[in-house]
Amino acid sequence: MTKYRSLIIDDEILARQAIRTLLQPVPTLETVDEAANGTEAVLKILKHKPDLIFLDIQMPELDGFEVMKEIWSYHQPMVVFTTAYDQYALRAFEVNAIDYLLKPFNEVRFYQALNRAQERLVQQRTQPQVDALLGQLLRDEPAHQPDGAYLRRILVKETGKMSLVDTNAIQYFDADGNYITLHTEGKNHLIYESLTNLETRLNPDNFVRIHRSHIVNLDYVAEIETHFNGEYIVRLTTGQQLKWSRSYRDNLKAFYTRVT
Repeated sequence: MTKYRSLIIDDEILARQAIRTLLQPVPTLETVDEAANGTEAVLKILKHKPDLIFLDIQMPELDGFEVMKEIWSYHQPMVVFTTAYDQYALRAFEVNAIDYLLKPFNEVRFYQALNRAQERLVQQRTQPQVDALLGQLLRDEPAHQPDGAYLRRILVKETGKMSLVDTNAIQYFDADGNYITLHTEGKNHLIYESLTNLETRLNPDNFVRIHRSHIVNLDYVAEIETHFNGEYIVRLTTGQQLKWSRSYRDNLKAFYTRVT
């Protein structure tokens, strides 16, 4: 019988005890450790490499989302968020959480989330050929495309799987350090990449850098409005508004070229 490793992360000792108690009768799971704050969580995740983590959101030092950003390029466990605040639910699923448990949760709700996580873990173990192939594609992908060849799809590593996102479906890229969110109509995806490096691999006929944190897909630009100090506001067809900073004002010619 395959046994999976879990780690419990919460700044409240009673919350950790409750989860540990619920996990004790589960024969397929072994709780390897616990963490009481974000910094400790990062260190213990990287040390134990657990298959599944139960992750609180509001914690001292680093919150749950910051923990995920710190670990994601090194280890990608299944994640079940546990929190007393429901306003984080949408963001939790945007970063590929398996489930979102709102405290106080009962046994039925907990085991529903656990069963979902275990199903994904089994899926992950039984499809090694697919993961290996996609992983090889990810490793072999060149840092820079040859002249005239640009990214048509972007390989995205998610919890327990990998998928390909068509660049035509991406409305805009939003960077936070070396983490980039790919905004699409149905779902957002998080990748670890430099926006400057990614910019060189996107077709400039379709994608334009408007800010140190934003690249937009011209197909989704509805209008551009003048703003203060030589800046613009770019309004997308989705209603999203992005600031076009002066530093990238020279890129305005891409819109003229597109129109003519």
